[in-house]
Amino acid sequence: MPDFDMLVIGSGPGGQKAAIAAAKLGRRVAVVDSPDMVGGVSIHTGTIPSKTLREAVLYLTGLTQRDLYGQSYRLKEDITVADLTARTQHVVGREVDVIRSQLSRNHVSLFAGTGRFVDDHTVALREVTGQERLLTAEHVVIATGTRPARPDSVEFDGRTIMDSDNVLALERVPRSMVIVGAGVIGMEYASMFAALGSKITVVEKRAGLLDMCDVEIVESLRYHLRDLAVTFRFGETVAAVERHQNGTLTILESGKKIPADAVMYSAGRQGLTDGLDLHQAGLSADARGRIAVDEHYRTQVPHIYAVGDVIGFPALAATSMEQGRAAAYHACGEPVGRMHRLQPIGIYTIPEISFVGRTEDRLTEDRVPFEVGVSRYRELARGQIIGDSHGMLKLLVSPEDRTLLGVHCFGTGATELIHIGQTVMGCGGTVDYLVDAVFNYPTLAESYKVAALDATNKLRQIDRLGD
Repeated sequence: MPDFDMLVIGSGPGGQKAAIAAAKLGRRVAVVDSPDMVGGVSIHTGTIPSKTLREAVLYLTGLTQRDLYGQSYRLKEDITVADLTARTQHVVGREVDVIRSQLSRNHVSLFAGTGRFVDDHTVALREVTGQERLLTAEHVVIATGTRPARPDSVEFDGRTIMDSDNVLALERVPRSMVIVGAGVIGMEYASMFAALGSKITVVEKRAGLLDMCDVEIVESLRYHLRDLAVTFRFGETVAAVERHQNGTLTILESGKKIPADAVMYSAGRQGLTDGLDLHQAGLSADARGRIAVDEHYRTQVPHIYAVGDVIGFPALAATSMEQGRAAAYHACGEPVGRMHRLQPIGIYTIPEISFVGRTEDRLTEDRVPFEVGVSRYRELARGQIIGDSHGMLKLLVSPEDRTLLGVHCFGTGATELIHIGQTVMGCGGTVDYLVDAVFNYPTLAESYKVAALDATNKLRQIDRLGD
């Protein structure tokens, strides 16, 4: 008889939810993770610390209040790294305690150390003392997450040339920084450091940024960041990064040279599968360390599952949690529905971006007709109260059945607001529901009613001309 019904390697969002879901179903469950990484990358170097850092930046810089109190307004004049990390350390500590408590009260055994496969049912646990012990399980869930990908040609030192993990351990706020990569992580950190007053240059080999987002909203973000003195170098590739006594020099293939205090690479993520000895279990990973799974999150070995960032797109904490739960239910023979196709995307730039459904470009490519309804925060009482004159909400509405095809939001609370649109879309609601609904006043949620009225007025004009 195996030691456990389910053994989970990794305690991040996916692994944690898989373990708890199986424990709730009465299974004997264990989790293996390093003692300093309980909660996974999400808690220690990813989602939670970066979003907490963002809140600290917004609070200390007073950035969102400058429309009300003037462009020179600042809550604290000389913001240090200690000011920023104090809040982060507090939140991370509390979250680790919460996770340990959840695992404990659900009787999930937590083993401190790293795991590697001996065979498809056996994992060797290397404890912090260096000793090894064997753990056997009927089912295994791989939830090891990812690490930042590092180009071999760059000499990282973690202080002046760094990745997104190192940036949280900076000794001081840099006066200038080059960020290589205009993806989600790169743009989040670009906006944070720009708000702190750092002179930011973003280098991106593609022609634009955040190409999965609505074009108008991306343009709004670019305008806002340029207002914070962010420089964009699109269509450029880094040839070399030199470290000097007084800073760094980034040399582009076009010949441009960019001096800066620091360089941060945001060049994608690499699956943490190197030390798992996957071949011992009959498994393999691709060049990016990702493991292939089926619709039930089973690997090519049916009793071994993989969830979270280690399986690739969408690689979000929210989707990882649901993958973990679904994998555990399937392994335990419990009925589980498919994850809903409508998954919200949240990007914690300053201001936030969030969307659900299709973009205008995608609908145009698919030859799907649509009408647009827009609400701008500056026209809302709540927008004036909080001092957000940049925000906007956009609804894409089908003229045929008046359902919502996409919802796109930019501004304060965008990642919260998007769930209203997600719910209406998921329930098959129409724009008419939003027109007739009563929203608390003054709130940002009222933007849905304003945008819905804008869309229906346009649809009415089209109907009149058609008649």
